[in-house]
Amino acid sequence: MGIFEKFKKGFQKSATNLASGFKNIILKKEIDDIALDKIEDFLISSDVGVEAANEIREIISQKKIDPNKNIIDEVNLLLKEYIVKLMNSLERKDFFHSYEKLRIILVSGVNGVGKTTSIGKMGKILKENKNKVLFSACDTFRAAAIDQLEQWANKIGVEIVKSNPGSDPASVAFKSLDEAKRNNYDQVIIDTAGRLQNKKNLMEEYKKIAKVIKKFDNDAPHEVLLVLDATSGQNVINQVEEFNKIIPITGLIMTKLDGTAKGGILVAIAKKFKIPIVALGLGEKLEDLEIFEAESFAKAFVGIN
Repeated sequence: MGIFEKFKKGFQKSATNLASGFKNIILKKEIDDIALDKIEDFLISSDVGVEAANEIREIISQKKIDPNKNIIDEVNLLLKEYIVKLMNSLERKDFFHSYEKLRIILVSGVNGVGKTTSIGKMGKILKENKNKVLFSACDTFRAAAIDQLEQWANKIGVEIVKSNPGSDPASVAFKSLDEAKRNNYDQVIIDTAGRLQNKKNLMEEYKKIAKVIKKFDNDAPHEVLLVLDATSGQNVINQVEEFNKIIPITGLIMTKLDGTAKGGILVAIAKKFKIPIVALGLGEKLEDLEIFEAESFAKAFVGIN
């Protein structure tokens, strides 16, 4: 299955929702102000965001659509073009390449978003691209997080550095980086806690981990990824804002997109934050983490083949 086919399958619910909405709104051969208002409201309800929905409305209103053409198809095309233009610069196709020097990746996300699973899938892709990968279990707050990361390490055949639940996350990070340096690892992926309800402790924890990391490499962490759950809707906007205050995010992974009809949240995030999108979770299988492509996402989201 090619990448577009995977995107198409993953965004089936979103595309169906969009098609149904437009079909109920666009009933004439021309789009009047009432229809434009309804399109804007519908896009907002699909989690595209107020700003993006307003811009799309303006684009549709200014476009002279030929009444002899299929109006819905033309609107879909305008929407697709808008998304590609907005999100093309946010691709990170180089993320999973092999690297000549040690790269340290910090991964964040609130509990339940699929953070540890995403790390496992990410590790698999990096390993397939000839990287020597080490997992670092710094989410010591939850015993289940350590166990889950170890299961992923065993499943894909990479090493893991861990400690007992409740251990100091910074000390686990130190051990991991020492191990990575001594044994010539290419990539260290650090799993961190995501307790946003206790931001002060979380911030201190991140600062300690960052301080330890910088002892090994002053430019590190080289990547700070935030994992988001698409089914959480507009709550993810708050998560990006809060985590970005704690430590600047360099890339996003959006999970569970196959389980929601509101894949438009990705558009809202792109518009508001302009943070690169590393990959999308489009299912539960090991191979269901896909490198983000703006064109494939746009076509799948609006249902264009």
